[in-house]
Amino acid sequence: MSLALSPFFPDLIEPVRAIGGKEFDFSRQVVVMAILNRTPNSNLDPNKSMDLEAIVSRAEQVMADGADWIDIGGRAFVGVQEQLPVRDEIDRVVPAIEAIREKTDAIISVDTHLPEVALAAFQAGAHVVNDTYGLQTPGMVEVIRETGMSVIITHSLTGPGIRLSRPGYGDGVTAEVVAFLRERVAYALEYGINPNRIYIDPGHDLNKNTFHSLEVTRQFADIARLGYPAMCATSNKHFIRESLGVERGAKELASGTVAANAMCVFNGARLIRVHDVKSNVAAIRATETLLGLRDIGLAAE
Repeated sequence: MSLALSPFFPDLIEPVRAIGGKEFDFSRQVVVMAILNRTPNSNLDPNKSMDLEAIVSRAEQVMADGADWIDIGGRAFVGVQEQLPVRDEIDRVVPAIEAIREKTDAIISVDTHLPEVALAAFQAGAHVVNDTYGLQTPGMVEVIRETGMSVIITHSLTGPGIRLSRPGYGDGVTAEVVAFLRERVAYALEYGINPNRIYIDPGHDLNKNTFHSLEVTRQFADIARLGYPAMCATSNKHFIRESLGVERGAKELASGTVAANAMCVFNGARLIRVHDVKSNVAAIRATETLLGLRDIGLAAE
């Protein structure tokens, strides 16, 4: 039996976008976003640190390794954890954003679902809100509208810090994720968010088990078909560990992450969010070339 696969090239809404003084053409390139967690309990991140100097040094390194974008988080999504006061989250991310802004010209997003944190991050120099609760927190859409920040609208059922032991998707996970993202995008547009400031993320492993995340990966084209640049955030996640049969921190996770990201890009993803920047930059630049998105400037034989 033969199985023919074809890449999916999404028809993007305003593919050429300016963020923080930089321009990206999402019809021709894939943005690599580096994860920087200033938290003690981001279980997927081998580079997490509460030390500000270490975070800034890491930011300089990922930019040297080819990252286009830095995503700074001060609160893990982990379901079982003590609730973190808003002030504490601000005190984690704002000094990091300010220090990185002084050292680099990186596009900076803040990984938060709270409007107070988003506003403080904007004032410190962040350009984007990476909202893992999909604009469901009261006040978030207003902050984004009033600041002019861009937003990544992510699918999750509960948001960070709330355990959901048996997530269920009666109509199929991808169909429900698509319906959620379509509704949340409509909500953002209704509140005056410009379409060229909207990005989407199906939320691999966020209130999803391994089978759910595998389905979303295989059917990523259905996410990308919505027309907004779609992000895949698969890095080191549980579904990759279970697929490979390895433990957290195993070296094989790096290869599994590259494979999952390349598959999502093949299916229309235009941003990837990763811990291991260097290997993913190399893999994604090769994938861009293989798909014909990037001209490498070689003369034809």
